[in-house]
Amino acid sequence: MPAYGSSSVRPAVTIGYRKATDVGRRSGYNGFMDANAHILVVDDDREIRDLLARFLARHGLRVTTARDGAEMMKLLDEKRIDLVVLDLMLPGEDGLSLTRRLREARSNIPIVMLTAMGEDTDRIVGLEMGADDYVPKPFNPRELLARIKAVLRRVQSVADGVAAAPHGARLKFQGWSLDLATRDLTSPDGIMVSLSAGEFSLLQVFVEHPRRVLSRDQLLDFARGRSAIPFDRSIDIQVSRLRRRLGDDAKDPQLIKTVRGGGYLFTAEVEKA
Repeated sequence: MPAYGSSSVRPAVTIGYRKATDVGRRSGYNGFMDANAHILVVDDDREIRDLLARFLARHGLRVTTARDGAEMMKLLDEKRIDLVVLDLMLPGEDGLSLTRRLREARSNIPIVMLTAMGEDTDRIVGLEMGADDYVPKPFNPRELLARIKAVLRRVQSVADGVAAAPHGARLKFQGWSLDLATRDLTSPDGIMVSLSAGEFSLLQVFVEHPRRVLSRDQLLDFARGRSAIPFDRSIDIQVSRLRRRLGDDAKDPQLIKTVRGGGYLFTAEVEKA
């Protein structure tokens, strides 16, 4: 199968989301993976949109396409979308800006970003903005399909964990409160902090293993039990994102410390609320 995004074919898949604070109402997304999930592919290249739509549909996914951010926002208002494939380079508002806007609006809709091969900075910034995964161009559509399914499995796993968590399962640390049943993180000032599926899973691992040095492999192993950490190459980025959510100084972190040659240490004492 030809790679999309080669010199002959330029690929772009983007995730986007309407400016919204009520994700469930605006997008229909509720964190549960349907048997045939609804994917929104946003790309300004009609040929790429059509190729991806046909390929993903052949593999049991429902697909809607949009050519730019404005059309994407309209569709997200009108339809239930389970995941957005977002091209980094779009006319007008680009993928990084759209990702940042969605996350600032407390949207947890999964995002898979397409980036140019070799653009490490764009990929890292995309993940830091809140993208769940990325695929560098040129790409094989089978890899994109595999990553879409992996992200949907992670989201479903977190949703299953939320559904199975006992009512009132709440943990506290340094003034913060984490509700395992609702996935709500509340700051010491009473402010709700939005977490992506990967961030929630990583924080859950830390609060379940406080004051213990965890290697990157251990973090991945613990998280794989709930299939939520995106992939090993982003574990450090996930930690960086989580530190920002918790207001932990990146230059001198006190809550999630880096242990040279060891991994990470969650320093807080954790107690049940």
